[in-house]
Amino acid sequence: MNHSPRTRTVVSCAVLVTALGAGTTACGSDGDPLSAKPYDAAGLISFNAPIDVGKRADPDKPLEVAVKAEGRITDVTAQDSTGRYVAGELTADGSRWHSISPLAASAHYTVTVSTEDDDGAPGRKVLAFDTTKPADQKRLGVTFGPDAGEYGVGQIITAQLSQEVDDKAQRAVVERGLRVDSVPAVPGNWYWVSGKELHYRPKEYWPTHATIQVHSNLDGVKISDRLRGDKSKALKLTTGDRVEALTDAAAHEMTVYKNGAVINTIPVTTGKPGYETRNGVKVVLEKQYFVRMRGTTVGIAEGSRDSYDLPVYYATRVTWSGEYVHAAPWSVGSQGYANVSHGCTGMSTANARWFFDNVHEGDVVKVVNSNGQSMEPFGNGFGDWNLDWKKWRTGSALNGLPNGGQTSPDTVRLQPAAV
Repeated sequence: MNHSPRTRTVVSCAVLVTALGAGTTACGSDGDPLSAKPYDAAGLISFNAPIDVGKRADPDKPLEVAVKAEGRITDVTAQDSTGRYVAGELTADGSRWHSISPLAASAHYTVTVSTEDDDGAPGRKVLAFDTTKPADQKRLGVTFGPDAGEYGVGQIITAQLSQEVDDKAQRAVVERGLRVDSVPAVPGNWYWVSGKELHYRPKEYWPTHATIQVHSNLDGVKISDRLRGDKSKALKLTTGDRVEALTDAAAHEMTVYKNGAVINTIPVTTGKPGYETRNGVKVVLEKQYFVRMRGTTVGIAEGSRDSYDLPVYYATRVTWSGEYVHAAPWSVGSQGYANVSHGCTGMSTANARWFFDNVHEGDVVKVVNSNGQSMEPFGNGFGDWNLDWKKWRTGSALNGLPNGGQTSPDTVRLQPAAV
């Protein structure tokens, strides 16, 4: 914060000692008040009741700190015993600070207030207090996903809530309490997919070999009159190399990149007319060595011209509705020349084995130049990357609309596959 320069009056140490109380000094050995250790600023500042009278504080009321006319607040740090910080705002003139994030119930807080008097001498006051226990209320649990482990740079972080949260202000409280920290650090934010589900992604793909820590600060925090945050298990992820598979459906070819360098080019076949493969970015969801694929699971009548019932190997799943990259030895003659599948990306058994061994959950699979529809952003896997950053940010309760104008996605039934 910038402050206009002001003239400081030179006074003797004896005068300052009298003003600040016995046992304190505002001058260093060189007579410069700015070189002194911080004095006890208890006489300059005040806290809102009941904190300043030694009682347990109501966590539903904001924390407020004020300073007398002869000084100003330069900094306030409020932190509970678990390490959670309280966000706050300081007025431009330094006369008052108040919290803007809620306190937690049944918590122990330490507040450090730094001040400056009219002569520029630094002061400090440290105060500890406890908040009252909450009344009986529902608790909001948060379950983070995926499971801990190493993933590709396209992996999406998910947060499943135990209770529906639809109010915009309540969503903002929840979102402020969900923390994602990465090393190296990258910008990112949450998107409300529905009232019970949030997704988190950075602006671009995650950095390679990053460490991602996810946790909730909502324990004990008031979300509504009938709902408080509950304890939640933290999550730690790491990323590996940047692996991207780009399928050009018109060229019938997949190019696989690792950290920007081409490591393989594979002839493929994608969806034929009526079953075109979805365009856009998808993320590897899981890998299955063997899957039995039936046309009936994707709405194809048994016994019809397009029906099938096949054993499929080296199947890498990219949508919950049944789109895979897999071995298709029956279509080797068309791979690299024509699109003959029911929506999956097919390749030879040897190439499918290589792909299976070299990609992992969270790696990126992108399809271009297909006549199919675009990949859904939500509800059928992780199509989140198909929203540009401007649109993605509107899904945050802290940046505008509660859910970015999106309706809750329809549930997509888990289906074996479309070959």
